[in-house]
Amino acid sequence: MTSRKLRTLSLLVCCVTSGIVAWGADAPKVADTMAFIPRQKDVEYEIPKPADYAKCKVEVERKGKVNGWVVLGPSGQILRKFLDTDGVGGIDQWRYFNNGIEVYRDLDTNNNNKPDQSRWLNLGGSRWGIDQDEDGRIEKWKVLSAAEASKEAIRALIAGDEAGLQAIMINDEDIKTLGINQQLASKLLESAADVGKKAKGVMAKSKSLSAQSRWTRFDAQSPSLIPLDDEKANADLQVYESAMAIVETQSKFNAVQIGEMIRVGEVWKLTETPNPIEGEVTTTNGGIMMEPLMAASTLAAGPAGPSPKVEKILKDLQEIEQRVMQPGQTPAQVKTLMKKRAGLLTDAIELAETDDEKSLLMKQTVDGLALASQMGTYPEGIEDLRAIEAEIAKKSPKSPLLPYTAYRLMQAEYYVNLQEADADKEKQGEIQKAWLQGLEDYVKAYPASEDADDAMVMLGTHEELQGRAKEATGWYQTLLKDKPKSEMAPRAQGALKRLNLNGQVLTLAGPGLEGGTVDLKAYKGKVVLVVFWASEYKVCEEDVPQLRALYQDNKAKGFEIVGISLDFDKDTALPFVQKNKMGWKQIYQPSGPNQSGGLSSPIATSFGIISLPTMFLVDKDGKVVNRNATLTDVKTELPNLLKPVDNVAQGKKPK
Repeated sequence: MTSRKLRTLSLLVCCVTSGIVAWGADAPKVADTMAFIPRQKDVEYEIPKPADYAKCKVEVERKGKVNGWVVLGPSGQILRKFLDTDGVGGIDQWRYFNNGIEVYRDLDTNNNNKPDQSRWLNLGGSRWGIDQDEDGRIEKWKVLSAAEASKEAIRALIAGDEAGLQAIMINDEDIKTLGINQQLASKLLESAADVGKKAKGVMAKSKSLSAQSRWTRFDAQSPSLIPLDDEKANADLQVYESAMAIVETQSKFNAVQIGEMIRVGEVWKLTETPNPIEGEVTTTNGGIMMEPLMAASTLAAGPAGPSPKVEKILKDLQEIEQRVMQPGQTPAQVKTLMKKRAGLLTDAIELAETDDEKSLLMKQTVDGLALASQMGTYPEGIEDLRAIEAEIAKKSPKSPLLPYTAYRLMQAEYYVNLQEADADKEKQGEIQKAWLQGLEDYVKAYPASEDADDAMVMLGTHEELQGRAKEATGWYQTLLKDKPKSEMAPRAQGALKRLNLNGQVLTLAGPGLEGGTVDLKAYKGKVVLVVFWASEYKVCEEDVPQLRALYQDNKAKGFEIVGISLDFDKDTALPFVQKNKMGWKQIYQPSGPNQSGGLSSPIATSFGIISLPTMFLVDKDGKVVNRNATLTDVKTELPNLLKPVDNVAQGKKPK
């Protein structure tokens, strides 16, 4: 920063600290305010010409504890705002505008007169970066969309900014946050390693990228959703399989492969170094997270691992599976690849030295066919699965491979049938009914199988969503009785507790989102609405205005709200609460290193939460009067619950 800027900064800080702004003292000159520029370089904001400074003016702004200056342009449009927003003294926000709309702000959150956060706003984008050491470089992102992550990747690649690239690459902390399967995690970290060295190699070889290159747009199909029950992570994952960025260099456009991207909270992360599509570099589809799980874990199976021959076959299989998932493959090409895959697996099974190894290979065969069927790349996979099921049933009817295959065949048929039904609601209903009946039949036929507990939880959840609590209770109780050590058991136990909450005193306490402890015991004598929510659920955000109105209208009458955030990280939950002015207490229980977040977090599991928002309405005695309240229920029941206790009815003399 130049000495002129430092002097201007000192002037602004001293004025605010001494209270001059509050008392309407002379504001700084327009030229002095123009000495300030955004901490980050890629900001498009309005800069008046020096000749127009005389037409601009600086006005004092004071709103409550917020003090500062507003710089207005020749047409009266806002150009800048320099504000002390917390009343502590000293400028803590530098805001920049374009055509009267704020597009960027620098923030000083620790009151040392140095920006440590940067936010792009409105037409400027949605990025939110953290500059931990206050050197002008962003080391961590709080919010970063997929498109903006690709833009940042291109900028850092061209600039040789290793730290900038590292900030957007998947890392060990992200892996733990998402709870990614160990074998997939190892591959992801290996792919994301040495990004600085790899980036230098890319730029040294590239004929299309140079210092004149500029990112123009993000190019990708819709993101894929990897569900929790795929067992690749501890929660649903959003993933772009093979994203690209379009870059312009001296009026010529080129594509740069960004590759697989994974969403971590509000930030999209890259898993590989960007690479321009040129020369021998071609696009790839189906990243690490799209590999069938068994393909990733087979290499680690068994104490001794597979033989070198089997390992070579497995590597060939992995390449085939990635090619099968690539868009643009003709049905004939996919069929050829799948036949080759089947032959390789047959060879691998014959070469396998142990029964465990053979079993894992068979599971890989089944997983691959089921996945290809569901994705529509190999519809014949359904028939192949049926043939495998029939062969196992004939030769080894007691083999655990039989229920394993049957369950995946049932899942594949369900998804394929739903896709074929398209928008036919009647047909979809029939398919759903058949699917549920299939789950029941499966549990009866294979009660001890590794997938029976998953089937029972799905059946219980469905019954709950249909309002049939008795039937749901039956499935959860069966799971706990038959498979008490199942990973699904805590969820079933929590669901049973929740289903029986009405009339019971609710015991609930946890760490506060903003510190301290939130305990329902402290609300004795008040009517309390407990709300489980997460910022990624749009319906949760849509409910906030009504909740806020209920709170404001009834707080003085003895009504309170306690929120329970199921966001994956505090840095996502807290800004959401502040943005939506949720003035009530929030519980936020961070997950441990081996625990999941979201609906699989410990606090959600303890009540078997299956959807968001979920609300419990609690009376003045701390007893639950509605364990599944809607906003309509709350509005209807609240007036009666808030009525003063009738002392006469309680056998007490009125005062």
